[in-house]
Amino acid sequence: MKSFIVFVAIVAAALAAPVDDSKDAVILKYENDNIGVDGYKFAYETSDGVSRSEEAELKNPGTEQEALSVRGTITWIAADGVQYTLNYIADENGFQPQGDHLPKV
Repeated sequence: MKSFIVFVAIVAAALAAPVDDSKDAVILKYENDNIGVDGYKFAYETSDGVSRSEEAELKNPGTEQEALSVRGTITWIAADGVQYTLNYIADENGFQPQGDHLPKV
């Protein structure tokens, strides 16, 4: 029974750890859709547990209030093995990050 518990603990630790060290990370997924001056969209995922997606659209085109509105998400695994996710919006109101790891204002 003890060997089974040790085996389960080893498997759990291996599954919780990042797949690769960051210096050896490879791209697992990459998407890029640049639609010109009206906005863009991209996403990627790497073998070390990093993933990111971002999308932008042009608001109020042709006016003095013309601005890009950007929304995105990035996820990574920190050195302590904890997975973090940061969601953000960047628009005429500035950069607005959200994440469980950020201090609440």
